[in-house]
Amino acid sequence: MTANTGSAAAVRLAPGSVTLNGTGEILLCASLFYFRIPRALWRKRMMQLKALGYNAIDVYFPWNYHEREEGVWDFSEERDAEAFLRMAADEGLWVVARPGPYICSEWDGGGLPAYLLAVGGIRLRDNEPLFLSHAARWFERILPLLRQYEPGAGGTIVAVQLDNELDFYGCSDPTGYMSALRDMALGHGIRVPLIACAGQGGLAEAGGDADGIVPTCNFYPDNRDPEFETLALAYHEELARRGLPLLVTETNRSHFLLRRLLSCGVKLLGPYLQVSGTDAGFTNAINNWGRPMALMTSDYDFGGMISPEGEVREEGYEARLLSRVLRLYGEQLAEAMPQGAPGEAERTAWRERGFDTGPYRLGLRGGGRLAFVSDTSRELCLILPEEVSLTRWGIEGRIVSSAAELCAAVRGADGSVLVFHSPEGGQAPIALSFDEAPAVATADEDARLSAAGTAYTVVLNGENRSRCEFVWADGNRLTIWGLPRREALLLADVAADEPQLSFAAPALSAGVEPAAALTWSASAVEAHTPLRSAVAAACADGESLEACGIYRGYAWYEYDHMLDEPPHSAEEGASRRPMKGWLVSRASDIVSLYADDAYVGTYLPAGASRYVPLADGEIPARVSARVEIWGHSNFDDPRLPALRLHATKGIGRLTAVTSERDLTSGWRYVRTTDAAPDPERIAASADDERWPLTRFGGWHPNDPLTREYYRRTVTFAPGPTSRTLWLDGLESRVDIFVDGEAAGSIGPGDPWLPLDSRVGAEGGVRQLTLVLERRIGAAPGRPVLLEGQAAVLRGLSSAAEREMLAAATLSERGAVPAMLPYSLAPGGIAWLYAAPGDAGDGDGWRVFAEGANVKLTVFAGERLVARLWLPGGDERPVMSGGSPDSFYMPAAWLEEPGARRLAVLVEAVVPGQAGELRALRLVSV
Repeated sequence: MTANTGSAAAVRLAPGSVTLNGTGEILLCASLFYFRIPRALWRKRMMQLKALGYNAIDVYFPWNYHEREEGVWDFSEERDAEAFLRMAADEGLWVVARPGPYICSEWDGGGLPAYLLAVGGIRLRDNEPLFLSHAARWFERILPLLRQYEPGAGGTIVAVQLDNELDFYGCSDPTGYMSALRDMALGHGIRVPLIACAGQGGLAEAGGDADGIVPTCNFYPDNRDPEFETLALAYHEELARRGLPLLVTETNRSHFLLRRLLSCGVKLLGPYLQVSGTDAGFTNAINNWGRPMALMTSDYDFGGMISPEGEVREEGYEARLLSRVLRLYGEQLAEAMPQGAPGEAERTAWRERGFDTGPYRLGLRGGGRLAFVSDTSRELCLILPEEVSLTRWGIEGRIVSSAAELCAAVRGADGSVLVFHSPEGGQAPIALSFDEAPAVATADEDARLSAAGTAYTVVLNGENRSRCEFVWADGNRLTIWGLPRREALLLADVAADEPQLSFAAPALSAGVEPAAALTWSASAVEAHTPLRSAVAAACADGESLEACGIYRGYAWYEYDHMLDEPPHSAEEGASRRPMKGWLVSRASDIVSLYADDAYVGTYLPAGASRYVPLADGEIPARVSARVEIWGHSNFDDPRLPALRLHATKGIGRLTAVTSERDLTSGWRYVRTTDAAPDPERIAASADDERWPLTRFGGWHPNDPLTREYYRRTVTFAPGPTSRTLWLDGLESRVDIFVDGEAAGSIGPGDPWLPLDSRVGAEGGVRQLTLVLERRIGAAPGRPVLLEGQAAVLRGLSSAAEREMLAAATLSERGAVPAMLPYSLAPGGIAWLYAAPGDAGDGDGWRVFAEGANVKLTVFAGERLVARLWLPGGDERPVMSGGSPDSFYMPAAWLEEPGARRLAVLVEAVVPGQAGELRALRLVSV
């Protein structure tokens, strides 16, 4: 395989180096996403990164952020990607551009526009003409823009990534797919390297081994894994055989881990999300973090070194220290190569000194080495010079070895200064060899100095600052400072001519000043009806919201009555069976039900079905459902239907269940260890009279994995328009056959199968065969037949950001003074309004919410800034990705004319319990 290693004038890749405009570079690269940060703060974030020593950023370009509806493009204002790239070039930051078409990034649908989900026959992220034709339209918009900002064209883009972690996805033809994307990129004139990142180490699966595509790695290990270098070095060797460097496009945010990666010859260090942000608007995804069907928070923050509001955290100190080391050795380190794993004797010697990993060595260009030793218990990795020449700092000699890290060096007119640091609690010897012995050699009381000819040993005390000085006959001077590591992290400047050190911490946002108390007003909303500004949609019963042109926000389903037709007489109406419960089928994400204006509950069916048993009662005349699209999955997880990348939103069907039949008893049974269902046992004519009779799942299997056949006849009464088989508590896979014909398969995440097409409204006797694939100990589930009357859809409407903002404005006209805590009856909805004060010199507020049993949708000015689901109720999901009860509110978004308003839609979402918003506390940042 050959790879596009870039144009000779701009970017060149080799096994031991990345050369940019003729200079070897190690890219210390932080994720910085323009779509998660207010435009007013883009430059400030770039300057913060530079101050912390980062020289590069990686940035995704979400397709659906720029094409929110098919054929409607927006690259203006907050979406002005070109302005962002121009700013990065102005600030001198290298850029790794990641335009997808799929980006993951815990973003709605991984950046894929939701309208694609309604395209019949499309296969996302595959070598399939329909998808590629749509991807080509996106590339026609974004790739020419990227081409304008390559080196030599006025920009700093050094690589373009195609797709993202394809090895996590079941692409049928990765080579064909990635080759097609490559051809599009080359066709649009991209000349920098085209890369493909492997999320779980599958280089071939991620890039298809396609000609012209450079494989890169995303590593998310346990930072303390003592064997991690073994894995990284194996990938370094594999890529070196291909004539390429090891580029780590994503990894953990710990600089301890980045140092360990550096020891393995990595030339691109890309910790993911060092700069946090906010998923404003309806841009969150659903995911499988914590447990399946986690909702990604609006606060997009994994604890990296810069918070969403711009606070520089402690990891920023580590960034500055590592970046000092990178600059110190420069191109020597940028072109260094790993020298293999350490021997056992060396490992043992360093273990005795408290370091359980290493030393791993890099051979510097031009001579000398750096040894990397780690104490994984403290997450401490030192980069130690060996046989490093001092000539570049004006001293004829070398550092023979050192147990302290050289972290700064400057050369002045009268001498040079070297600054070492060592961990607290130990002695750190430094062995020096000079071509000529100095005339004077002195050390203060916190350092020990010994000599043997021209060889000197300085022993630093890791607890205190120390100093040694060497002066030669010609007046040349070398000053060595020893710092405890805590001070090295704060080192700001080193003066050479008059040896002095200065210290300062990174600027930390105070984040402690509470804003003035807010004055609130409130306006109640009829919970069971659409918002006044909702837009009607033409939609057939059972169609997905995407098929109806609804891609984000809220949708309201309205049903006039729950019967196909009203009863023709009082006698017929009286003969109708009472209602047992609700069955919400193929539904997601958040469904709130109202029957005859009464609140039933709020549920997360996760794209499957949900049965809500009720006390026997009459079928309601009207029913409505409010559905919120939290977001499309950014991943592809088969455990729940909503977590598949192709999953759609909305309600497939709503049924008033009038019969709940337990089918546990009366099954004929036989088992096998066959790899697949046996057609002879499934056939309606199969001789099953000698099969034992048992309860479903009641036969104890003797083998670790069995295929169990259960068969019985079921009599279906005429009349119901909805019939669904439910295996309550299923932990296995079941294939279902009706009269010997395949009806479908179900599993733990979706244990429901409609039987309407197999039975029909006329009913009758049917033979059911359930083939259970069961591992010993797995629950088979309890078979229940749910029958009833399917609802008839009479109306559908929706509201995204614009319509919701209009609804807030309309409702505000009737708002009345209110105070927090603010309470709502179960299922109730209200708008709350307040006017935040001026942020002064700050960038806005961190807003903390306190309450129970409520969900919040928060607008600041003209923009939706957060969605929160506060604790309470069994349906509340895991909230992942950032703070579940706070968010950043940028001052810039409240400074527009007429925009100084906070509008909060509050929904009470727990049946039988009042919802309460107790407080919204604003803290200036």
